Parts: sequence; C-alpha cells; structure tokens
Amino acid sequence: MKVLLSWIREFVDVPESAEDIGKLMSVRGLALEGLEPHGDDVVMDFEVTANRPDCLSTIGIAREIATAYKLPLRSEGDGFSRRRHPAGAEAPALRTSADVIPVTIDDPDLCGRYVGAVADVTVGPSPQWMQDRLMVCGIRPISNVVDITNYVLLELGHPMHAFDLNKLAGRAIKVRRARAGESLTTLDGKARTLDAEVLVIADAERAQAIGGVMGGADSEVSPATRQIVFEAAWFQPKSVRVTAKKLGLRTEASIRFERGADLSAPARAMARACALLAQIGAGTPSGLITDAFPSTPGPRQIPLERRRIAGLLGMEVPDAEIARILAALGFDATPSAHGWIVTPPSWRVDQHRPVDLIEEVGRHYGFEHLPTTFPGVQQAPPPSDPRIARDRRVRTALLGMGCSEAITFAFIEAAAAAPFAVGGAPVALGNPLSEKFAVMRPSLLPGLIDAVSHNRRHGRRDVRLFEIGTRFSPAGESRGVGVAWTGLATPDHWSGGRRDVDFSDIKGVVEQIAAVALVAPSFAETGAPYLVPGRAAKLVVNGRDIGVFGQLDAEVADRRDLPAGDAVYVAELNLDALTAEAPPDTLRATALPKYPAVVRDVSILVADALSAATVRGTIRAAAPNTLIQVREFDRYQGKGVPDGKVSLSFRLTFQSPERTLTDDEVQAGMQRIIDALITGLNAAQR
Repeated sequence: MKVLLSWIREFVDVPESAEDIGKLMSVRGLALEGLEPHGDDVVMDFEVTANRPDCLSTIGIAREIATAYKLPLRSEGDGFSRRRHPAGAEAPALRTSADVIPVTIDDPDLCGRYVGAVADVTVGPSPQWMQDRLMVCGIRPISNVVDITNYVLLELGHPMHAFDLNKLAGRAIKVRRARAGESLTTLDGKARTLDAEVLVIADAERAQAIGGVMGGADSEVSPATRQIVFEAAWFQPKSVRVTAKKLGLRTEASIRFERGADLSAPARAMARACALLAQIGAGTPSGLITDAFPSTPGPRQIPLERRRIAGLLGMEVPDAEIARILAALGFDATPSAHGWIVTPPSWRVDQHRPVDLIEEVGRHYGFEHLPTTFPGVQQAPPPSDPRIARDRRVRTALLGMGCSEAITFAFIEAAAAAPFAVGGAPVALGNPLSEKFAVMRPSLLPGLIDAVSHNRRHGRRDVRLFEIGTRFSPAGESRGVGVAWTGLATPDHWSGGRRDVDFSDIKGVVEQIAAVALVAPSFAETGAPYLVPGRAAKLVVNGRDIGVFGQLDAEVADRRDLPAGDAVYVAELNLDALTAEAPPDTLRATALPKYPAVVRDVSILVADALSAATVRGTIRAAAPNTLIQVREFDRYQGKGVPDGKVSLSFRLTFQSPERTLTDDEVQAGMQRIIDALITGLNAAQR
C-alpha cells in the first residue's frame, strides 16, 4: 500500500521522519517495503497482510501509527482539500430518501448494503494536487468525477463507482446475479461473458457493472455526462474473489472487497465523495441518498481475560495500557470481572477470538518487552504414535530390500486416477490449480508409476520405488504403502546370473511387509482392473482384504508413457487395515525345536488357470498337524507339459515339537496330500 507521508499527517501529527516511522511500524506488524522521495514529500510503501484490509487505506495506516506513537487520530483529516479550495461549496448534509433512485437487491447475502447518491456534474480534469496524489500511489487520473472515487478509495479504503445516470435504462439500479450467457463490456474495453456466479449491477434492461470488480463501458462517465450516480456498496468477499478469478480481472476494488470491506463504510465514503465533489467545483450533490441495507448485523462481542493475556504473551501488561491500545485502535472495551468485553470496530473484520485481541495488545505494547526466558525442559518423552512406528518399520524393511523412497503429489489428474478408483469416483477439487491436479489420489500407484516412467525415459533401467502416504476416497482417508518395480530382480553380478523381476519378487515384498506387521498372510485371486489377470493376487489377513499386487496392465502402462515391453510389477497395501489385524504388542515366544524336521518335495500337473494359492490351501487342508511349512519353489510350462497345464513343485516341511517323526508317518501324510490333490483338483503327480 503506497501512501504519502503528508497524507498520513493529515490524520495524525507525527513529527518523526519516514525512516523512523517505518522502523517502528515494521516491529508493530506493518512492515515498510520501501521509501520513495517525491519532492518535499515521501511515498511510503507498506506491506499489508491479507487479514488487514483496513490498512489498505491512508486512515488505516494513520490509525496504526497513531496507536504506536500514542498520538490522537483525526478521523476526518485536517481539512487539506478544503484549504486547497477555500471558496468551494459545502456539500449539504446527506439524508436518506426513497425518491433519489430506486435500488433493488435480489441477493442480500452477496450485496449486504448499497448506497447511491445523485449529483449534477461538470466533467473535466481534477485539480493538480489530486492528480499528483493519485499518480504517486499508482492510479492514473481520468476525470474529476472518477478521480474522486479513486481518491476516496485511497483515503478511506472503500471502493466506489460512478455511473452516468442518463445511460441507465429506467433510471433504476438492480443488484442481481448475471443471467447465463449475459455479456458486458467492462471499462478496460473487453467483452466478457457472464454466468450466474457473477453478481452484476444492472439497470432496468441489462448489466452495467460487475459487482465489486469493475464498471461497464455502457454507463461510463464521459465529458458529456451531466448527471451521475455515485455507488458505495458492500459485496460478499467470496463472491468477489470467485468472480475476479473467473474473469481474470483483479482490480484495486476487488482486492479490498475480497479481503473483507467495512459494512459501515459506504455511508462515510459517500459523504466524503459528495464533499469533495462540491469543494473542487465538479458538481452539486443533491444531499439525498438511497441506502439499501437489508439487514444490520449485531455487534461482535469478545471476552478478553487478563490471565489469558499474560499466559499467551508471557508478560504482564498494565490494564491502563491494554485499555489505551484497544481504544486507540477503535475497539470498545467494557470492564468485566476478569477483564473486558470487547466490541471490535466494523472495519476490523479480522477480529473474532480473544487470541486476536491479545495479538493487538502484544503488537502495540511491543514484543521487545518480552522477558528473556529459557524454555522448560520436558522430562518425560511424549507418547509415541504407533502409526509412526509402524511406518518406520515398513520403511526400513523396504529400504533393506533395495527400494528407494518416493514422495509424490496427493493431487493428480482425473485420467491417471480413473483405473485405480475402484471404490467409487475420486474426490474432485472444487477449484483445482490445473487439470493435472484435479482430483485427490485414490491410490499411491499413479504417482509411483509416473515416477517409474520418468526414470525410464531418462535412461534408468532398473527402478524399484516405494511410497508411504495417504489415499483419499469419498468414504474417507487411509494410510497405505505402494511399491513399483521394473528391470532386474537383482543387480548385475560378475557371475553372470541375471533375470528380470517377476511375480514372485513382488510377492516376496508383500510377504516381507506382512512379516514386519507380524501377521500370517494368505493370498487369493483378485480382479483389480489395472493388473494382468493370472499375474495378480490380493493379500488376505484373518479373512480381510489388505491389498493387491501383480503385474501392471499393458494398457495402463502405455497411458502413463512407460516404454513398450517393460514389465512393471506393483503392490499396494492398506497399512491401517494391516495394523488392525496385527496381534497385540505382547507376543508369546516358542522354544526352538528339539527334534529334526523332515522335508519332502511334490510336483504335480494342474490346469494353468488354477492358482498356486488354491493348491497350497488344498495341501494344508489335507495335511496332518505336523506340516509346518509349504513353499512353492518351481513353476514350469513348456516341453513335456501338455497345453493348458502347468507344473507346480512344492517343498513341504514336517516337524513335531514332541518327538522325531518316522518315515512311515511322513509318508502317510504325503499320501493323504497327494490323494486330496488328485481328487479335489484333478491333479496328476509327476
């Protein structure tokens, strides 16, 4: 916010230099960005945060300076414009009348107040002093009428607009939503197509201005204008922000409205504009205004307790100083049993909670008064989050398997999310930055697959990535782990042994994660649409589906720009579900076996559509209780194996905790297993 030092001094008699003022205000929360000499004057450029729209005005900055220097504030200024025009006319006192110009507000939620005043004018250039002030603050002078609205904007912080009354059909104003397809040429000369989200100021026939953003060319004030309507209104911040972004039209008016304008300011701004119009001889205000004020909100009252001030600031502030600061900033503070009941002024739209008031007290009392203290030492460590410990264990395991951790965006494009949104449509953003960030990820795999694609396009042959993060769906959020693997299963070695990653490798990763979670995994077929049928499975723990893994479908891989022929294996597990199925922290340990184990191998021919998990389940169901492990160690299709068949080999381990098993006992168990495979699965022993 650029403002002249001389303009500030119209409201507060501060003798200090611009440099000294800037230094003090910077530690009071109103940082000075720069100083620019302008003749005998200085232009001060303050950085105004988004929550302080009241400081986008000369009087707002003057109020902060007056509070910091403990000086009185002149709310009406020192009569600078009157001294420049001693012979200028006095504007009549404004009074409300329904006969001025009819104003209708269709949507009071979007336009909470509309003040209009009619004046006879003679359009011409504004006085040089007014032009100079506007130019040094970055606004181009246009005409006396328009310059007055901009002058009031800079002085009081409230936007205004002027219409040519004779260009308004029906000499009436209606504040309404735009009609679908309605068009308007704005003051910048651009034709804009509007929709129902845009609030417009219309006459009896068509839109004449975009509420809170910019006026229209059809009702623009010109040298031929003889009667005007001054507008000072209040528009809802969200409505103005959405409209300005939709139209790509950010103006000084929209900046102030979207941050939150003062609901009581339209009347003050109108009075100031009418006074300037009369003083500089640009026209004659009628003295009558239309004030459409659908509803008057009650005052905000905030309790402020002394103990909370001391507790948050870490120092005691005298009651008298608290009362002075609040009064200087325009707050009404009524003493109560434990402090004050504070009513913020209408221009302080950022004040809602006691902590907001405490910040104001701290700023102007001076944070430099805070005592120097050492932080307290916390003896007991904070309670650990079991989810963090779980993620750490899974991360350590995956790093130990040679995976690299990736961190991808939670927002992705809808096309990337579609194949993985098996639980319903992904959660869409209402106002995405771009189409690439249109939805929240339903899975970790889209980001990992894109990361694999990026690495492959840059010449990286072997890529093994994982990510631990949050997935989003309409039903809620869940924590998961995703893995993507392509290239060699093991690094190149001098012995020459090498092979590409396959289903057994990604299954091994899943088994290792299950082992870290201390759960007994089982596997079943899955119909995940993004995985290759027959090379995919799901992890099941205690009857609950935990996740899926397998080879990525070629069509999905092609859409993500993966090189043709690349076999990418992926896995994704629900860590929250895995944790829920994990045993309690207290585990029972078993003694080391005293008796030897007996190992037997069995090879069978089964239909190639039959999964190894089904065979494994049949083996366990038929086996005696001395069978402690079943492991598939070979799968073969080719010469010697009939079409439609597959050879599966399993290694079975038998052991008893009580005695050494005899060969006859083991053989009897093996025969039961073989009979069950032949009978139940139509298998043939090799």
